Amino acid sequence: MKYILVTGGVISGIGKGIIASSVGTILKSCGLHVTAIKIDPYINIDAGTFSPYEHGEVFVLDDGGEVDLDLGNYERFLDIRLTKDNNLTTGKIYQSVINKERRGDYLGKTVQVVPHITDAIQEWVMRQAKVPVDDDGVEPQICVIELGGTVGDIESMPFIEAFRQFQFKVKRENFCNIHVSLVPQPSATGEQKTKPTQNSIRELRGLGLSPDLLQLPTTSLRSINQMYVICVVDVTSIYRVPILLEDQGVMGYFCRRLDLPIETRPRKMLTKWKEMSDRSDRLLEHCSIALVGKYTKFTDSYASVIKALEHSSLAISHKLEIKYIDSADLEPNTLQEEPVKYHEAWQKLCSADGILVPGGFGVRGTEGKIHAINWARKQKKPFLGVCLGMQLAVCEFARNVLEWKDANSTEFDPESKYPVVIDMPEHNPGQMGGTMRLGKRRTIFKNNNSILRRLYGDVDHVDERHRHRFEVNPELKEHFEAKGFHFVGEDIEGERMEVIELDDHPYFVGVQYHPEFTSRPIKPSPPYFGLLLASAGKLQSYLQKGCRLSPRDTYSDRSGGSSPDSEIAEFKIPSITQD
Repeated sequence: MKYILVTGGVISGIGKGIIASSVGTILKSCGLHVTAIKIDPYINIDAGTFSPYEHGEVFVLDDGGEVDLDLGNYERFLDIRLTKDNNLTTGKIYQSVINKERRGDYLGKTVQVVPHITDAIQEWVMRQAKVPVDDDGVEPQICVIELGGTVGDIESMPFIEAFRQFQFKVKRENFCNIHVSLVPQPSATGEQKTKPTQNSIRELRGLGLSPDLLQLPTTSLRSINQMYVICVVDVTSIYRVPILLEDQGVMGYFCRRLDLPIETRPRKMLTKWKEMSDRSDRLLEHCSIALVGKYTKFTDSYASVIKALEHSSLAISHKLEIKYIDSADLEPNTLQEEPVKYHEAWQKLCSADGILVPGGFGVRGTEGKIHAINWARKQKKPFLGVCLGMQLAVCEFARNVLEWKDANSTEFDPESKYPVVIDMPEHNPGQMGGTMRLGKRRTIFKNNNSILRRLYGDVDHVDERHRHRFEVNPELKEHFEAKGFHFVGEDIEGERMEVIELDDHPYFVGVQYHPEFTSRPIKPSPPYFGLLLASAGKLQSYLQKGCRLSPRDTYSDRSGGSSPDSEIAEFKIPSITQD
């Protein structure tokens, strides 16, 4: 097993996740099996209770793990399936050590950071690195580990010490450290300053780790002593980063440094990535999507949603324009208090080709989302509602078509006369963390004519990831279906409504699950793909052609890679179910 540790200096949010993902991508393109671990030094057990404004979106895995959004990058870049133990936090480590102490595993010894915490970290990494993450079930050969935060943070000290010991345990030829740092360029002088990076490296060396590779956002530096410098400048797409690393000989360096038994020849998988990146720069036709949410001031709050939209827009050869709309700005109160903001929000909504209402929690902005859904339904604008977006579509239809004026979710109005959305039996209101319906669950299609079913490849069922506490009230189902509002997908027991579709509308779809979590650059999520097709006016022709795009909209089948060539050549959306 080879281990590659990615650390960061000077500031956080410098791009360690993208570098770690890109390194994994070029290694996987050589035919190696690669896994990834993200270490977050905070004391939280997981990311489940974070505000989106704190750390961005909460990414959900197949096993229900609520993890850092960087694991979403790993899954998208490497096309792998991770588990909750691939996200390691200080809280998890301390909890496991304290549980051992309570069981008496330490035989009455004083439990300390060194050696007990540091040993637990090393054991966790070595154990998790062996867990298969590819569909073929083969044990990984390389583990890329990203250490969150910045070198020097007091929270990350036990992890730095653990890896200082770890490098000797696994031997030098099996361990490599990439340090990602910043070279600021003050506008007053226009000169790049390397002193912050020098200090960061000095501190890391003082803690016992010496970087092998240094990644800097500059083009004017060369190798420094024993370190190999990678220069990564701003690029038009993050999918260009693996190609940038490959062009700078990173793969050749890994072959020498880690003694990898592979050839350094051009790889088909990277050719596919380059073709995809080149194609995104050449797009001429535009498609605009209004993203109506409550966390729109911080786009990382919707990281996977945005990526799913990008994957789908690239598949139909359209340049994506996302119009971010704070749902509260669409509400009548804003018209009274800030009329300019109100009219600007409505202008964005009305001018968009399609409308997306993503998931969320809390009552703020929900009425604005309902107004947006009402507009999409009446004006026959393509619409996709995800999780809360689907639930609010049910509320909107109940109020304005069934004329249940008081219809609402019990999350927002527990006393509603028409509780069309209710809390689930297993929800425990006394505890917030890990109490939702989480992870991969099966949805059964009940309608053979469903648009979404056809987009999935005319399958009987799909397995998608969930994250919700509330659900559509199944007792009121018949009232909706009598008016053309169909629940075309349900859970295995037929008790939970999973997919909605509306008659006499080009594309009005809601899903209780989060399809964005399984979207991939060359395998876009079918619900998002349908939204983009409908918004670009291509959905009906796509369905009539047997769910195939025209040749100019497809990827070349010369690029090869992990997906079957026929899928890429025809761009027929494959089933994403897994037994």
